[in-house]
Amino acid sequence: VQLQASGGGLVDFGGSLRLSCTASGRSSDYTTIAWFRQAPGKERERVSCLGRGNGDTHYADSVKGRFTISDDDAKNTVYLEMNDLKPADTAAYYCAAEQSGRLCHRVSAADFGSWGQGTLVTVSS
Repeated sequence: VQLQASGGGLVDFGGSLRLSCTASGRSSDYTTIAWFRQAPGKERERVSCLGRGNGDTHYADSVKGRFTISDDDAKNTVYLEMNDLKPADTAAYYCAAEQSGRLCHRVSAADFGSWGQGTLVTVSS
């Protein structure tokens, strides 16, 4: 499956953005979609994860209560709604997919075989 991420941009402190990740190929080719981010000089962090079909979701502590992951099966698109953005959220955001069907907490970054290109989110202070 090929993934296309979009929606990044420059936003003020406290603002909102919605990222989109559109998959091409058969929807059955992937069961789990996740958003990762990586800021310059920092390690990659998994921000959120969604299990398609089982409704499982997972969020990093740093974004709980502010970010929401959702999907639109008809559009083969997964969204990451980001609210109350902070400068610490500045990073390149990547979506990734895998097809094991496992719950999010049982899937590691190495399990994700398909990655989209990054979309840059910059939050000004």
